Amino acid sequence: MSESAGSGVRDMSVAAAFAGMRSVVPVVFRAGCPDCRGRFELSASALRLAIGATSRTTFYSFVCPDCGASVRKPAGERIVELLTGGGVRTLRLHSTV
Repeated sequence: MSESAGSGVRDMSVAAAFAGMRSVVPVVFRAGCPDCRGRFELSASALRLAIGATSRTTFYSFVCPDCGASVRKPAGERIVELLTGGGVRTLRLHSTV
């Protein structure tokens, strides 16, 4: 395998890898609220993911269905993969070029 072919696979985005796939079963994510300590499940449409230039500026957010608080939590690589793969809307806060 040539180096350029290998790097193309390695540089593929999660969105490109999942392009054209359709979800058969609705995806739900378990979450918790740090304010009221409620535990619940949220659909992908209830979550937002922001991908920043660093791990400190990459986070997901939602509104607690129990108390209405706005919640923002850090998102590491694995969380980003799960959320994007589950259809969560994503905002890129930096250029990928």
